[in-house]
Amino acid sequence: MTFVSMLLTSFIAVICGLDRMAAFQLMLSRPIVAGPLTGLVLGEPLIGLQAGMLVELLWLGRLPVGASIPPDDTQIAIGGTFLSVAFASPEIATPVTIVFCLIIAIPLAKCGQFFDRMARRANDHMAKRVAQNVLTGDLSSVDRLHLVGIGHFAVASLMTFVVVAGVGSVVCLISMPYFAPMLIAPLHWLQLAFILVGASMILSSINVSRATTLFGASFVSSFLMLWLL
Repeated sequence: MTFVSMLLTSFIAVICGLDRMAAFQLMLSRPIVAGPLTGLVLGEPLIGLQAGMLVELLWLGRLPVGASIPPDDTQIAIGGTFLSVAFASPEIATPVTIVFCLIIAIPLAKCGQFFDRMARRANDHMAKRVAQNVLTGDLSSVDRLHLVGIGHFAVASLMTFVVVAGVGSVVCLISMPYFAPMLIAPLHWLQLAFILVGASMILSSINVSRATTLFGASFVSSFLMLWLL
């Protein structure tokens, strides 16, 4: 892993982190997009796609809307991809490495909530200054403070990625040789568990009548189409 690769990954972490709420809103922050982008920068887009898909399923029903601050799925996808590429080895199959790195990275998503709250508190403190500048007609200071507020979210995203990548690297370095081989046999079950947990999250967030019936019917229909093809 070169310094340039780490720098580019940090840049992706900041841009995708800002896309969650503070700026852009181009859906770059979704794990299914952020993962492959990170993998592309690191030269392993397929690893990023696999990691992004697994994380996307888990967080489809939890969006950073309004005052809601869910764990930072964006940085988990980016950090999980980073760890999967950094610790890839011929001795361990790539899917095993991805699942192991995600298991390490997912609990660290709570750090994203902490840094996000810090950024929001910092922006709340600036609100009075913005109001005063508006009253005095100092609009240039309002623009500057607006950019500072966006900068707070950029720092929060970067810090979350640093924690996920840094702590995750230490844990992977210590535990991967011992525990990763244990995932080889139950790998398919673990991947299925990601899918089932993601499906349950989607189902729990559907607020329409007969959601279970509709979800089950669409699930069976998809399998039938795959069987016919």
